[in-house]
Amino acid sequence: MLACILFFQIELKAQVPLQIDDHTPHQIFTYNQLDVLEDASGELNINQILSKAQQQRFRPNPNRIPKNYNLSAAYWYRFKIKHNAKSTNRWILEFFDQSIAELNLYTPDGANRFKLNGFGTNYKFGKRAYQHKNFTVDLANNSDAESTYYFRIKSPNSVSGIVVLRDVHWFVGYALGEYFIFGLFYGMIIVFCLYNLLMYFAIKGRQYLFYVLYNLSIGLYEMCNDGIAFQYLWPDYPLLNIYGFGVALFLSSIFGMLFTINFLFLKAKSPVFYKVVVGAILLRTLFFIACLWYTPLFNFKIIELIPLLIVFFAGLDVDKKGYKPALFLIIGYGFLVVGFAIKILLLLKWLPYGPLVYYSLSICFVIEMVIVSFAIGNSIRTLRKKKSRAQKRVIEQLRLNDKLNQTLNAELSILVEQRTEEIQTKAKIIEQQNLEISLMNSMLKKDNKELNLNITRATKARLGAKMVEFEEFSRIYPDKEHCYKYIAELKWAKGYSCKRCTNTHFLAGQTIHSRRCTKCGYDESVTANTLLQNSRIPINKALYMLFLVCSSKGKISSYKLSNLLSIRQSTCWTYNSKMQKLFEQKKDEIKKAGEDGWSRLLLEEPI
Repeated sequence: MLACILFFQIELKAQVPLQIDDHTPHQIFTYNQLDVLEDASGELNINQILSKAQQQRFRPNPNRIPKNYNLSAAYWYRFKIKHNAKSTNRWILEFFDQSIAELNLYTPDGANRFKLNGFGTNYKFGKRAYQHKNFTVDLANNSDAESTYYFRIKSPNSVSGIVVLRDVHWFVGYALGEYFIFGLFYGMIIVFCLYNLLMYFAIKGRQYLFYVLYNLSIGLYEMCNDGIAFQYLWPDYPLLNIYGFGVALFLSSIFGMLFTINFLFLKAKSPVFYKVVVGAILLRTLFFIACLWYTPLFNFKIIELIPLLIVFFAGLDVDKKGYKPALFLIIGYGFLVVGFAIKILLLLKWLPYGPLVYYSLSICFVIEMVIVSFAIGNSIRTLRKKKSRAQKRVIEQLRLNDKLNQTLNAELSILVEQRTEEIQTKAKIIEQQNLEISLMNSMLKKDNKELNLNITRATKARLGAKMVEFEEFSRIYPDKEHCYKYIAELKWAKGYSCKRCTNTHFLAGQTIHSRRCTKCGYDESVTANTLLQNSRIPINKALYMLFLVCSSKGKISSYKLSNLLSIRQSTCWTYNSKMQKLFEQKKDEIKKAGEDGWSRLLLEEPI
C-alpha cells in the first residue's frame, strides 16, 4: 500500500511533456511542464547543466508565472516536447517577456548535443529570426521523438519565463492583431497629444504643453514595456534598453506633477500641496540621478506611486475648495491608482495572471487620458463662462461709464463756457498790460543802450585821459572775445585781403575772429602780423600793458607792470622793452592820433 502511494506521488511530480497537435495551434507551457534550476553563481554552462549532479537540482516550477526573483542569479528552465512527424504545420517557440536582457535557448541537435540560440535586449534587434517584439525561434518537428529543451535567463530586472508553442499561421494572425491594438493605443496617445498641443497654441496655457509631454512620456514607457521602442526607435542601440523605461517613467512623473501644479493652480488654491509637489519633483529628480549612477534602481517602479498619490490628494484638496475641473482629474488619477494597485497585487501573487490584469495599467492610462481630456474641456468651459460673465460686467460698466461721461460732459461744458468767458476777459486785461510792459521795456532798452554807449564813451575818454585802472579797462575788454573783436576791427577796418593770394573773400577761421581765404584756404588769426602775435600772456593784459606804455609815454617800469598785472617781472621787461622801443619810433604818429593813439601800435608787426 505504501509503495503504491509513493509511486503515484512520483508520477504526479514527473514533468509532463507538451504534445504537438495540429488541432491546438497555440499552447502555453504550464507550471507542471517546466522545471527550474537557480544558478546563484551565474557561471554554469550547458555541459555542466547536463551533468547528473545538476540534473538532480532541477525542481518543478512552483509558480504559474516563472520569474527570476534573485536578480543576481541565472535561471535554467527545462521542458519537454513530444514531436509529431505527421504534423503539416510549421511550429515556433515564443517567449512572451520581451524585456529579458540575456536569453539562451538550447535545442537538441543529435545525441546529447544542443544548438545555442541567443536572444535578449543585449543584442541588436536586426539579429532576430522574426522581426517581432517577442523572442521567437523555429522548432524542428521531423520525428515523433520526445526531446528535452533548456533555456537560460539572466537579467538585471525582474522578468518572466513564459514560453509558448505556436503554429506560424496562428502566430502571424495573432501578431497582426496585437500590432493593430498597439496602433490604436499609440494612435490615441498621439491624438490626445495633438489635441492638447492645439489647445496650447490657442490658449497659451503651460498646463497643456506639460500634458502633451506627459502623454508622450507615458507612450514611451509603454513602448519600452512592449518592446516596440527597441523595434522602431533604437534597434541598433541595445544599451538604451537599460535606460529607456527609467527615463520615460521619470519624465512622465515630472511632467505629470508640473501639469497638476498648473492645471489646478496649486500655488494659489493649495499652497501646502504646492510645496509638497515641488518637493516631490526635487526628490524624484535626485532619485533619477541615482538611477543613472546605479541602474538596478530603475527596477523600483513602485516609487512612481508616491507622486501619483500626492497629486491625487492635491486634487481632492482643490476640489473641496470648489474648483470643479479638479473632480475629473481626481477620477483620472484614481484609475491610475487602481492600475498600480492591480500591478502590486499581481506582483504579490494575490491576483491570477491574465491579459486584462497584465495590461491593466495601460488600460487605466487610456481611461485617465480620456477623463483628463474631459477635465481640460471642463476647465475651458469654466474659463469661457468666467470670460462671458466678465465681458457682461465690462459691457455694463462701460454703459454706466458712458452715461456718467455724458452727464459730466454736459456739466463740464457749462463750466468751460463760464471759465472761457472769464479767461477771455482776463486775457484782454493781460494783453493791455503786456502792451504797456512791452512799451516800457522798449523804452528801458533804449535807455540802457544809450547808458552803455555813454559808459563806453566815458571809459574810452578816460583811456584817453590816461586815468584808467585795469579793472575799469576790463569792463571794455573783459575777455578774449571782446579783445579779439577789437583787434579784428582795427586790423581789417579797410577790408580783408588774403596775405597769400590777395583774395578779398573769406569765411570764419578755426580760432576766434580769424578769417580763412575762400580761394587758397589760408587761415589768418586775428593777432597774426600784429604786435601781439604769439603773445604768451592773456590778451586783455597785453592790451592793458600796451595802453600803460603809451599813457606813460614809455616811462613805466617793468616792476610796476608786474605789480599791476600780476605777471613775472622778466616777462613784463621783455614786452615793455619791445613796446617802449616801438613807442619811441611812432611817438609823433601816436600823438596826432589822439585818444586812440595807443592802439596804433597794435597793428605794427612784432619787432
